[in-house]
Amino acid sequence: MGENRLDEALSRLNEYIAGEPESDEAYFMRGKVYWRIGDKRQALNDYSRAVGLNPESPAARALENARDVYDFFNPDIFNP
Repeated sequence: MGENRLDEALSRLNEYIAGEPESDEAYFMRGKVYWRIGDKRQALNDYSRAVGLNPESPAARALENARDVYDFFNPDIFNP
């Protein structure tokens, strides 16, 4: 991910999660990749999954920040 090879990072994280579905760190990392490629919804899903597995995960802060950003840019999403 540091070298901006996001497709490769996503592929490797998907493989890892397939074998380790209880890894909150993997979901957190995959959420970061999704965020960087612009798939905010999937990033939120992965952050939520990570927090569900481990409430102390750094994904909790990422989820909070992501929701703040998402709400800022989509204020009418919850108020049709």
